[in-house]
Amino acid sequence: MESVEAVEAVEAVEALEAQIAAVILAAGGGRRLGGRPKALLTHGGELLVERAVRTARAGGCRSVVVVLGAQAPEVQRRADLTDCVVAVNQDWASGMGSSLRAGLAAVPDSCDAAVILLVDQPFVTAEAVGAVIASGAEVAAATYQGRRGHPVLIAARHWPEASAAAVGDRGARDFLARREVLAVPCRGSLADIDVPEDLMLLD
Repeated sequence: MESVEAVEAVEAVEALEAQIAAVILAAGGGRRLGGRPKALLTHGGELLVERAVRTARAGGCRSVVVVLGAQAPEVQRRADLTDCVVAVNQDWASGMGSSLRAGLAAVPDSCDAAVILLVDQPFVTAEAVGAVIASGAEVAAATYQGRRGHPVLIAARHWPEASAAAVGDRGARDFLARREVLAVPCRGSLADIDVPEDLMLLD
């Protein structure tokens, strides 16, 4: 009989070999930042949307879907989104829910699960992305000192339910409240860039 550790190791490998997509929600207009789209803020010399793409790929995502909205043409002009699927959410002002729906709808059919990332959380690491993927769970979320955050992983068979529940600015929150969510402890920070004072976190 295989040990528990051996079974877990096999499951982790199978999870990593699965086709995992990243869905990066980057459509917001930064209303509380004076109308500066968060995708175009910079940290460490790179745009936040480019940083999120790099984090997703380094964490093991084979496909990357970037959902744009506010000033989408300008973001596409300035950001390097090579090999990304770009989904423009014309209804971005209605809230994060419409962006999540647009992102999941744009994920290639070959993908087994999607990892949801927010462009305004630049301190989420590739290690956190890899950890939720390696969990092998159908629904998982990174936790930071006991607080649940992103990335969130949702298996493909749950996308219709997650999309149906994504209304207003609640994103996947209502879907996650109805599901058993595997908590994956991660290092990093939940800090987001939301108001002018948060800009001090960027360099």
